Amino acid sequence: MCGIIDSCLTLSPREETMPDLGAVLATLKKERDKLDRAIAALSGSESSSGNTGRRKLSAAARERIAAAQRARWAKFKKNKAR
Repeated sequence: MCGIIDSCLTLSPREETMPDLGAVLATLKKERDKLDRAIAALSGSESSSGNTGRRKLSAAARERIAAAQRARWAKFKKNKAR
């Protein structure tokens, strides 16, 4: 099977082959372009999400979260004391 750099020509052992560097270079540039587009797409998706900065909770929401956490700790300490 022929690869990018391998030559598909059948040559005698004494003949040295030089791969078609132009074709190899063109293939590598195409691959680089694909990678650049993929990187740009992934980089753009992060900034387009609109999630910048911290989320703001109301005082009531913070108090509900704190109360729930206090209840979890109380249950944990109660079970640990047994």
